[in-house]
Amino acid sequence: MLKIQENLSNVKEEIINFATSVKRDPANIALLAVSKTKPAGAVLEAYQAGQRLFGESYAQEAAEKIQEIRSQGIRDIEWHFIGPVQANKTRIIAEHFDVVESLDRARIAKRLNDQRPPLMPDLRVLIQVNISREPQKSGIAFEELPNLLDFIDSSCPRLQVAGLMGIAENVRDKSEILPQFQALKDAFDDLCRKGRPLTVLSMGMSDDMAEAIAAGSTEVRIGTAIFGARQYHV
Repeated sequence: MLKIQENLSNVKEEIINFATSVKRDPANIALLAVSKTKPAGAVLEAYQAGQRLFGESYAQEAAEKIQEIRSQGIRDIEWHFIGPVQANKTRIIAEHFDVVESLDRARIAKRLNDQRPPLMPDLRVLIQVNISREPQKSGIAFEELPNLLDFIDSSCPRLQVAGLMGIAENVRDKSEILPQFQALKDAFDDLCRKGRPLTVLSMGMSDDMAEAIAAGSTEVRIGTAIFGARQYHV
């Protein structure tokens, strides 16, 4: 308990320091604790330390974890799905999550829309953009963003577009990724100017949090620095 609490405190202090250094208000930067592969007990430790936003990438594992935690009467966690969305996992995602950060296809948008349970609030989504333009990365090209947004507007009334998400290239020289983050920030600002009520710009992980905050990120996704190394089951 004390270790996760200490780690959370350290990460929050880093966010404050990075934000202050570029004259931003740290209160405008949310921390998403990436709890994928971690047991429910670790999530509860972070919850008891005050964390409320959690990110998961594996639909079935996450659904079981969410159900276990909700069965204990804990209902004020905001669950974000941050991994690639497979078509055969859309129902379980639509039934359990509050936010999907990795939406990048019209077909997936329609499935999430149609499978969202009637009694649940509209599903908040972020459009994932392939800001590094690496072929192996998920996300749409910047040029495809207007068409996907138009499709959601016309065909997905149960989805609420809340913002954009991007993953920068993993390079040693972090100055190389600043243009990638800046391009996503520019796209975000352009959509806001055109009247879209976007609130979330999800950029930055442990290794590039400083650059993302400098570019205008409103949410950073941090896992290992909070929970330790990920545990993958063979």
